[in-house]
Amino acid sequence: MNVDKGQEETRVKFYVASSFKNKDHVRYVSEQLRNQGYIHTYDWTVNERASSLKELREIGQKEKEAVMEADVLIVILPAGKGSHIEYGIALGLGKTIYLYSEDEQVNDFETTSTFYHLSGVEKCIGTFDELVASVIARGEESKNVY
Repeated sequence: MNVDKGQEETRVKFYVASSFKNKDHVRYVSEQLRNQGYIHTYDWTVNERASSLKELREIGQKEKEAVMEADVLIVILPAGKGSHIEYGIALGLGKTIYLYSEDEQVNDFETTSTFYHLSGVEKCIGTFDELVASVIARGEESKNVY
């Protein structure tokens, strides 16, 4: 897709956080959004598991920068410590957050997090295609605001 600089600046930038075991789901969601013209700030799924503290630091820096650059953070549950730190960064910066769960477990009072229920967090329960459709629909709404 050829896009000039002005168009690129208006396109939505996204980052997808999740655990390594969800790499295929992260890739699917990312591909669907890129196909719609969204900009992926960093694809951590291309990495192997870090084998040293130096590698952890380098990957962590790239992921932090990607979250900060993104307009939208998508968290696919279940997610690990790193994803929840990325979630906290995005929440603190006032980013739009989509929290995906394939079932209602995200609302289970015994296991949920207080931070899952704050304003600015859009919970998506269902299929990955429904998640993508929600992100795209919200992106279209925000374009119409201007």
